[in-house]
Amino acid sequence: MSSAAADAQRVPGAAPAAALPTRRAALAGLAAALVPVAGPGTARAAGPGPARAADGPPVVVASKTDGEGALLGQMILQTLRRLGIPAADRLQLGPTRIVRTALTAGEIDLYPEYTGNAAFFSGTETDPAWKNAASAYERARAFDAPRGLVWLAPAPADNTWQIAVQGALARRERLVTMADFAGAVRRGLIELAASAEFVESPAALPSFERAYGFAMPLERIVVLPGGDTSVTLRAAAQGISGVNAGMVYGTDGAIAALDVVVMADPAGAQIVYEPAPVIRAAVLERHPGLAPALADVFGRLTLPVLRRLNAEVAVEGRPPEAVARRFLG
Repeated sequence: MSSAAADAQRVPGAAPAAALPTRRAALAGLAAALVPVAGPGTARAAGPGPARAADGPPVVVASKTDGEGALLGQMILQTLRRLGIPAADRLQLGPTRIVRTALTAGEIDLYPEYTGNAAFFSGTETDPAWKNAASAYERARAFDAPRGLVWLAPAPADNTWQIAVQGALARRERLVTMADFAGAVRRGLIELAASAEFVESPAALPSFERAYGFAMPLERIVVLPGGDTSVTLRAAAQGISGVNAGMVYGTDGAIAALDVVVMADPAGAQIVYEPAPVIRAAVLERHPGLAPALADVFGRLTLPVLRRLNAEVAVEGRPPEAVARRFLG
């Protein structure tokens, strides 16, 4: 699969791969009826870093356009400046394809990426090694090393695709895992909101179906025109248009703000997507202190912590810059 396709999977709001039949035409208005909790902040870094400057050109820090990308990018940018390393702000540069191309071309020096995306960069997404956090990280490192790129220590937070179920339904039917979800699908209890990419991609819903032995009927899927999980989450939580389940990303901030239960994936059906800084080796050689400093920052980003920080951005509407600064202390 191309990196563009991988980007469609990992970045909320990416265009779907193709149209799929939906349960009812009126559901085309579902996205319009569901106002997201809040849009991701777009604050840029304000002001220069510390007065002490390191030798050499500034380190160009970029990120993707989504809220989590901006948040992680701010953490990287502010960490560099606290170390006295001159840093240039290219945050929210674009989707994966744009940012990855800029890195490999030397136009930027550092940005937060997800280990699972290296599966698509390398064309090895069917390899089961990508479904284990440790082996996914090692595969990503090994793939990019010959390209002069270094994957620094990842955060212990998996931003993979998951499915969230309306809280009342989950409690009533005792739905905790994807195996429970599969049983609820067979009993005709599930109405799922998802993007076309989630429904079509072999790495997403079909992977769940293979691992847990179920088939989600197309007539019970509301296919939305984009991949905005704030919309699918609210549809599931509030039962809009009969929806009671929705695709989510593991670190979505709105999970904690809504009455939903995220289904656990004990069979490991999904590729692991842990965020990690990726830096050009030549830049790391000039600034070796970056590795331990960013390892400390990302090491503190557990799943509950990253969800909470994302909620401050996506739910409370706080600028990523301010949320990153408060987290760094």
